[in-house]
Amino acid sequence: MSHNHESLRERTMNNENLAGPRINPNGVGNDRNNIHDRTLNNENLSPDGPLEKDFSRNSNGVYHNEYRNGYHQHLDGSHDSDLALKKIQTAGSISITPELFEKLYLSPQNNVKGDLRRTFGNPTPIALIGFLISLFPLSMALMGWRGAGNSGASGVGSYFFFGGLLMILGSVGEWIIGNTFPFVVFGSFGAYWLAFAATLTPMYDAFGAYSTTGTPAAGLNTVGFRSGFAFFLVSMGLLCLIYLICSLRTNMVFFMIFFCLVLTFAMLTGAYLQLNNGNIVLAGRLQVAGGAFAFATCVFGWWIFFAIMLASLDFPFEIPVGDLSGFIKGASERNAAEKNV
Repeated sequence: MSHNHESLRERTMNNENLAGPRINPNGVGNDRNNIHDRTLNNENLSPDGPLEKDFSRNSNGVYHNEYRNGYHQHLDGSHDSDLALKKIQTAGSISITPELFEKLYLSPQNNVKGDLRRTFGNPTPIALIGFLISLFPLSMALMGWRGAGNSGASGVGSYFFFGGLLMILGSVGEWIIGNTFPFVVFGSFGAYWLAFAATLTPMYDAFGAYSTTGTPAAGLNTVGFRSGFAFFLVSMGLLCLIYLICSLRTNMVFFMIFFCLVLTFAMLTGAYLQLNNGNIVLAGRLQVAGGAFAFATCVFGWWIFFAIMLASLDFPFEIPVGDLSGFIKGASERNAAEKNV
């Protein structure tokens, strides 16, 4: 009996629990230690264990591949996850200079709500293509190259589907991304090409209404039709003069395009009016001059189209367009400068 008491005393002093788990000196049961060890080993101890298995560790409780930066599937041990995330965010928020913006969009850089310029492609080149494919052949026809003539009536199809369709699409694209100036320019010229094509299409009877012989084509040679069409050209010349002044905030090439267009419409207006006066020779010369200025317009147009395409594809070289974005300071820039004084 005394032997049993001594054995019980020794076992108690050695922290042995005779009815349950052993008690350590800190009073924490071995079951808790076992739970902790089993948790590290990813063993499900439900209902009292962890709800989810830690898949970032193996059965020994060690991180897979021994990477502890949280991005072990994609980054090696030499990379820091926070730094990698900053680089990803920076790559998604690239900013461009005002000069490059003006070259790409033919408009001074402006702040618009949202991020549509990164969502949609640049609509400027497609509108320029519509303009050039319409005007370039017409300019050569007006100059009478290789026997071409008849006011460029052979290009009616391109006036509809290049000049009209593509420029309207480009205008809508500029409107979506918030570029007001090119939106107005492309929209107005898209409408011009559609109107010009409709005038040359017999179905619309634009010139047939002036015919007194019953032959629609005879209306083209009447004073009424020529004067009316000349007024349309005068209106386009006035519109281009306004665009010319506004383009002083864009670039030199765009400025020269409108400069040549003003002269083009002026020459063609004079040609129609001189035909009414019976000055056929002078009218012919004015028509050739108008075609020459239209051809010069296209030369500048091809240049700026090429420059935009190079910039859009991030070519290692670029061609200059004569940036004028800083030539005339905007009202907001002047107000900001006055406040800082």
